[in-house]
Amino acid sequence: MKKQDIKLLPPLLQKFLLEYLIAIKGKSELTMLEYASDLRTFFRYLVREKKHADSTPLNEIDISGVDIEFIKAVTISNIYAFLVYCQTELKNNAKTRARKSSAIRVFFKYLTNNQKLLNNNPAVDLESPNVKKALPKHLTLEESIKLQDSVEGKFSERDYCIITLFLNCGLRLSELVGLDLNSIRSDGSITILGKGNKERIVYLNEACADALDRYLKTRPADGLKDRKALFISQEKNRISKRTVEYIVNKYLKKAGLDGYSVHKLRHTAATLMYQYGNVDVLLLKEILGHESLATTQIYTHVANEQVKSAIESNPLASVKRSENKSE
Repeated sequence: MKKQDIKLLPPLLQKFLLEYLIAIKGKSELTMLEYASDLRTFFRYLVREKKHADSTPLNEIDISGVDIEFIKAVTISNIYAFLVYCQTELKNNAKTRARKSSAIRVFFKYLTNNQKLLNNNPAVDLESPNVKKALPKHLTLEESIKLQDSVEGKFSERDYCIITLFLNCGLRLSELVGLDLNSIRSDGSITILGKGNKERIVYLNEACADALDRYLKTRPADGLKDRKALFISQEKNRISKRTVEYIVNKYLKKAGLDGYSVHKLRHTAATLMYQYGNVDVLLLKEILGHESLATTQIYTHVANEQVKSAIESNPLASVKRSENKSE
């Protein structure tokens, strides 16, 4: 869904998306558009069901007439029927259906608690499909060093600094490209603007400080189009997300580490901190800028799985006592 499509939605939905999600909750535009797409699908389904127009393609259903009276008639049964439709007809997996459930739940909570337009919230007891959480893929310590060692070329100081910050600080891609010169603080830390415009402070270790110092000595000073930006592109502008992805993927490939991505470097930083630094999960949550502790706790599972794997790899793991020895 594109941003310009928002104006085609019912006024109630527009207000929820633009005023509540963006202005009040501080959600990103991408998150807002996901909510918009999921809720548009939901109301298209409800309108088609009400009109008994099963033969009409869902994307052709007009929902401009959806108002608060229409919404008041929605029941929990309607919502579950929609989720069944998503599974059987749209072939949505559990993760996608869980996201749709979340969008519906937040929207009805907004109408009930925030706007006081509903006396009863039909989605208050809505349960989401169980989603199996896959353990995040990450580089090992040896692979991380190999990646750093692969950096070379004209912009090597910049590229090495970028990769070092990813691997040590667990930055998101958007957070790294958003760094300004004044993000660097005199106490050896950096200010990061995370999701929902929330600021956090991350202290730079020796490796990061050294990489940053080396880069700043080579950072262009003349003809800059964005003088505030920390990382500068070849065109003398703020480096873009696409360029950073290209840089990281180039060195991953050079190091023989295909199958990883920029975001996997964030997972790597978190996993290495938890494994080698005895970092408390609450502290790790603050470093990564997670809203929920549940998101951070995935790294405890990574460590547990690796401990289990290490024990099982012991050559004595399959050696059992003979039956006749126990007699």
